[in-house]
Amino acid sequence: MRIVGLDVGERRIGVAVSDVTRTLARPLGVLRPAGLDVDAVRLSADEIGRLAGEEDGVAAIVVGLPRRLDGTPTDMTRRVEQFARQLEARTALPVTLQDERLSSREAESRLALREKDWRVRKQHLDAAAAAVILQDYLDSRA
Repeated sequence: MRIVGLDVGERRIGVAVSDVTRTLARPLGVLRPAGLDVDAVRLSADEIGRLAGEEDGVAAIVVGLPRRLDGTPTDMTRRVEQFARQLEARTALPVTLQDERLSSREAESRLALREKDWRVRKQHLDAAAAAVILQDYLDSRA
């Protein structure tokens, strides 16, 4: 079974998924909730339910936890922790919080190698960041 990775933001949630062997993460797409406190949990749970219904299923969820470079919490840290608790309750799947420091910067660097137009890169950035977060999680478990 696969693991889903989420990069949670105020206006967009990047989604990534691992392969069945839980070796590689790949970006899937972006969810656009009306707001983190409005329908983000519902949209995310619906997407995870869709993925769980596929042949390879879903065993767990990894959510990127925002922190400052020095490791202290940001304004979003508590909100993402609350999101993760609500998502775990709604999906009945285990949710793990994974440090996401510099994930967007790394995703941007990787995208820039293939795509020169920043407008095109911006459309894929959140899903690519989710893949970086998920890959960090998978690598730490290997």
